[in-house]
Amino acid sequence: MRLASLAMYASPPPLAEATATLWGFLSEALKRAGLDEVPAGLDDAVDYHQAWTRPDLLLAQTCGFPYVKHLRGKVKLVATPAYGHPGCDGPLMRSFIVVAKDSAAESLGDLRGARAAINQPDSNSGSNLFRATIAPLARSGRFFSSVIETGGHRNSIAAISDGKADVAAIDCVTYGNVLRFDPESLAGVRILAETVNGPGLPFITRADASDTEVALMRQALQQAIAEPSLATVRDVLCLKDFAILSDADYEPLAELERQAQRLGYPVIA
Repeated sequence: MRLASLAMYASPPPLAEATATLWGFLSEALKRAGLDEVPAGLDDAVDYHQAWTRPDLLLAQTCGFPYVKHLRGKVKLVATPAYGHPGCDGPLMRSFIVVAKDSAAESLGDLRGARAAINQPDSNSGSNLFRATIAPLARSGRFFSSVIETGGHRNSIAAISDGKADVAAIDCVTYGNVLRFDPESLAGVRILAETVNGPGLPFITRADASDTEVALMRQALQQAIAEPSLATVRDVLCLKDFAILSDADYEPLAELERQAQRLGYPVIA
């Protein structure tokens, strides 16, 4: 069997259940279409970073910035989900820059010397969009007093609530999911500003997947959008559609990094 891993939006728990149901539908649709080696269930044992480059990959979801930095030529784009949360615009999404609820900051400039949290350096929403927003304000390559890496958006929110950090950039899909299903986690933070937007997290397959295989997966994804029995699943995931984006559509994410470098702000610091 090939590998299917959709682990980017797997919490809070209702999301994991809905994603598993979505895959169950996709799996059956692909089998009916004649595709071989389609797994019945998602693999939650393989780290999502490892899944992206597995030679047996059927379908996974990656982040846009790792795609433009490391995965181009090593995977094929299948489709990009369009979510319905505030901050999303079709397949485009942005991040919310959040601070402690009682923070005195009224603008980004007020955050100079603050403690920042990022989920991980190669995250588009937690790092690349954040860096692009802060770069015009930086001086000699610095803006924050310190930066910590938390490993996840929800951890970054917790770091602010617990007083370990002052600011973080949280992608609008994660923020919307937490607001719906774990709102108490957001009780200690508020949105101060928004980043620019860019293409969201694409579904990908291995580089040697045939055009026919990619087409069948795209057809199955569109069937999932139209299937009446998946209405509740789509509502839980706030999933509205799938868009077919090209490599060129993702190039603006790489350009955001280059712009920050030109401004002397190559990393969040």
